[in-house]
Amino acid sequence: MLRTDTTEGRTVALYWDFENIHAGLCEDREPGSYRSPDARFRPQEPLVNIQAVVDLAASFGPIAINRAYCNWQFYGRYRDALLQNAVELVQLFPPGGAAKNGADIKLCLDATEDIGRFSHVGTVIIVGGDSDFMPVSQKIKAAGRTLIGVGTRKATNRHWAKSCHEFRYYENLVEVREEVAAATAPATEGGTDAAPADLQFPAVPQVDAEERTNSTSVAFPGDHFELIRRALRLLAEKRGDPWINKAEILPMVKRLDPTFDVTEHGFTTFSGLLKGLDAVVEVRKGEYDQQVRLR
Repeated sequence: MLRTDTTEGRTVALYWDFENIHAGLCEDREPGSYRSPDARFRPQEPLVNIQAVVDLAASFGPIAINRAYCNWQFYGRYRDALLQNAVELVQLFPPGGAAKNGADIKLCLDATEDIGRFSHVGTVIIVGGDSDFMPVSQKIKAAGRTLIGVGTRKATNRHWAKSCHEFRYYENLVEVREEVAAATAPATEGGTDAAPADLQFPAVPQVDAEERTNSTSVAFPGDHFELIRRALRLLAEKRGDPWINKAEILPMVKRLDPTFDVTEHGFTTFSGLLKGLDAVVEVRKGEYDQQVRLR
């Protein structure tokens, strides 16, 4: 059974004002590029790194609500990323000739209703930079829930950012994720793939025989190492300490990728898998549990 975070104990509700974050990135790339109807009412190129925001949300607990508001007829190119992260889409057509779709109003109404209905929601994350979110921030905090905001640096209203318990700039989330991806990606030199020297690890994890499910050698794929690395980074960032209790890591990995299964890598336990990553993770004895950090 997957347990929730022992310190939070409750779930996460993630709400996206999707056009708001997309428009902010368009304006960052080319000022004025999103203001004209010709630019807005046409198929949009994917700019939002959905996974980076979902990873942040997962660091606060299991995601119970992941809902995005937008006029989706122009955002079909986000299809794969939205499906991959199980985002619930709310379609909003602009009424009459107005360009504004009212996503912020609908989002605020839904967030207020949800915290009243679902006592298990402990953290609310709103992706968007409008000052229109300030009233709902007051309702969320009055209900005793933690409010996290996410928005682009240039397009975020500073009063809205200050009204949150914590605010994360989207650019910072993406920069950290790209650094991790670059560090774990194989480097090509002379036509062969090679991992960076400080990130190399044995193709076949070297652990005690009883940790193996069978005698067949199973290579540890780089994408799952990157998954554990992401989990450790997110937990360390959240707690302000690079040393993470081992018991917290697997639930975090499961929140990032529910399909993760240690047996697919030839191990019966997660502890055995960590032993196979001795070249890239360090383990020490803690007061109540073993602690792990990236080398």
